[in-house]
Amino acid sequence: MSKIGALIELTRPANSIMVGCAVLIGAVVVDPNSLLGVVPLGGFLTGFFVSSYSMVVNDRYDVEVDRINAPQRPLPSGKLTEREVLRLEYALLAIGLSTALVTNTVNFVIAIVFAAIGRLYSTGGKKRGLLGNSMVASSLAIPYIYGGVIVGGSTDLLLWLLAATSFSAGMGREIIKTISDIDGDGIRDIASIARVRGEHTASKIGAIFLASAIGLAWIPYVIGIVGVLYAILILIPDTILIYAIIIILRSQSKEIALKVKNIILLGMMFGLIAFVVGASVVF
Repeated sequence: MSKIGALIELTRPANSIMVGCAVLIGAVVVDPNSLLGVVPLGGFLTGFFVSSYSMVVNDRYDVEVDRINAPQRPLPSGKLTEREVLRLEYALLAIGLSTALVTNTVNFVIAIVFAAIGRLYSTGGKKRGLLGNSMVASSLAIPYIYGGVIVGGSTDLLLWLLAATSFSAGMGREIIKTISDIDGDGIRDIASIARVRGEHTASKIGAIFLASAIGLAWIPYVIGIVGVLYAILILIPDTILIYAIIIILRSQSKEIALKVKNIILLGMMFGLIAFVVGASVVF
């Protein structure tokens, strides 16, 4: 049972469930009635298993860092062997791609790209500063696109604006997060913005991306594809992100960076609510 628990822990199920839910949200933004169908459920499974695969790959490549920063994790603690972890990787990827393949060809290709980004990030992308940050941010945006494509919304403007907003907010969060990760990033010689350019520069670049997310979130209302209710709801995440910008520009301590990282996540969650409601209720 302890072995099974370690395998489950390695997949970080909470994160993977959130990715699966992002697929469902993408489908709902395009077609509010899509949750009544069976196909989006397959999309949820693809998001869940491909995300789990990426989490496992990341832990396998991070094992040396985890021996110092998180020795209780399944691999550095010895609860699992590398061979067992490799088997889990292959199984998760096979299941994730299989559920995508039975959906349609386009979704299968998107799933492959999603999985490839997760692997490339772990094998070297995370060392490359902004490139690594953009890989993580892309992984936040892709599930929405995947969900929208499932229900035939590959050209839906609201869907793409949701993805762009999520990407920008994710970039801001990842860059600010590097401020709190400086010590750990030094172990693997990761060229993060905070390490290469300093915490103050990282805070400014992160703030720019957060401001971009705020601006992008208003485009649906300005061009008239959502109603007043969306405009009211989007004020909540905007206020949260503005608060995050203010406090990270005032102080770049590790404690503040960690706090801001969580604040941004809260803002992103409220933003998703605004997009879903905006797509479902037009007034």
